[in-house]
Amino acid sequence: MFYFIRHGKTDYSERNTKIYQGFGVNLSKLSELGISQVKEAAKNERLKGADLILSSPYTRALQTAAILSKELGADIVVETDLHEWLANKNYIYEKDKTAEKAYIEYRKKQGKYSKDKEKPWESADSVKKRVLNVLCKYRDYKKVIVACHGIMIEAATGKELPECAGIVEFELVD
Repeated sequence: MFYFIRHGKTDYSERNTKIYQGFGVNLSKLSELGISQVKEAAKNERLKGADLILSSPYTRALQTAAILSKELGADIVVETDLHEWLANKNYIYEKDKTAEKAYIEYRKKQGKYSKDKEKPWESADSVKKRVLNVLCKYRDYKKVIVACHGIMIEAATGKELPECAGIVEFELVD
């Protein structure tokens, strides 16, 4: 069984300054509220006895995984394909306005491209495929926590976008 947990609330107060420009925004840490959210989530009985914690490589997810690891006593494995949804599926950084426009379009189209035109943003099907490819490597574990991102959880599970530190159960079926 997999237990997705969305990272806690993130502190973006230094966005577009210092190292937090471009892809550097993904180095942003959890806010104090985010830390509290994850500590509270760690008390959830469903997470107890986890064999392993998988994590996105982004700081907000890694910090979430680290808090869970400390509270639950499970090791962390970083999987780069558990990264956040991409405004440009070719890993080209998009300016904030372009990325926001892509996100709005993704939401409006429910993550699907129009039949006649592919978009630069990553589709929900693409997100789901890369996430399930990662999970398949860990299918023999009894209980795995996946510290990651909301859109990724939504695309992979078909369930509603969870709140920060929200937990979504998922069973990998053949």
